[in-house]
Amino acid sequence: MPSLSGFHEKEAADWARGTGQRLSGVAPVGSRVVRIARFTTGDEPEYGIVGGADGEEIIASVVGDPLYSGIELTGAQHSLADVRLLAPVIPRSKVVGVGRNFAAHATELGNAVPSEPLVFLKPNTSVVGPYDPIVYPTASTDVSFEGELAVVIGRICRDVPHDKVSDVIYGYTVCNDVTARDLQAKDNQWARAKGYDSFCPLGPWIETDLDPADLLITTTVNGDLKQHDSTVLMIHDVAACIAYISSFTTLLPGDVIATGTPAGVGPMQPGDEVSVTVDGIGTLTNKVVARD
Repeated sequence: MPSLSGFHEKEAADWARGTGQRLSGVAPVGSRVVRIARFTTGDEPEYGIVGGADGEEIIASVVGDPLYSGIELTGAQHSLADVRLLAPVIPRSKVVGVGRNFAAHATELGNAVPSEPLVFLKPNTSVVGPYDPIVYPTASTDVSFEGELAVVIGRICRDVPHDKVSDVIYGYTVCNDVTARDLQAKDNQWARAKGYDSFCPLGPWIETDLDPADLLITTTVNGDLKQHDSTVLMIHDVAACIAYISSFTTLLPGDVIATGTPAGVGPMQPGDEVSVTVDGIGTLTNKVVARD
């Protein structure tokens, strides 16, 4: 396990990549730090940088929330196996979803392919983290998984041009846009169907240095493969989605954009374990439980 004694600067990115360069100061907001996690050891939530070889990862604790304060390491370190990962961001404002953004997914549900991004909102109270339960509501008998790439916004922005979108992105994480399919059809709008508590698992961390153009999204239920497609098949890519959304609403730091799910969505039942993997980020796993 590498020592983090005396690590205090933007070379955290190099350490997280495994190059072992030493840290000696403070990284400004927006520095490319690779993986930022929110976690707990049993006390208050804290943030840290994830580094180390697969299976031997450690988290280097940082001062405050790096989304707002940049990177300053405390010198404390934890084995990833010894902490509980939390949702890497709790949106202060909103989660914006993009519906039917893969043609095959629109087709599998009998819907037309939208000519412009079809957006909806999920409340921030729907956000949970890795291994938190997805609670199956009593009002529904048809709750589905939807594995997605999610974007975390890094600064206040409005009317963002396509060629400036990268300037407002803090990083990327994995999302399961859980949906009560029967309520979605019944209500004729999506607030309830997508807004239940626990219907927006996020994790396992935020990857701050990633090209979203061609990332494989894979979803399994109890180990069985359900979704397996690339973001290259998005009808509206990340830049188009953010440019469109910011044309009518101000995006705030910590807002999350769920960019759409590929084909293969299907039902979950209490007892099922659902895992969503996005290449270059990691795997988000949650178990479905019945509401007491």
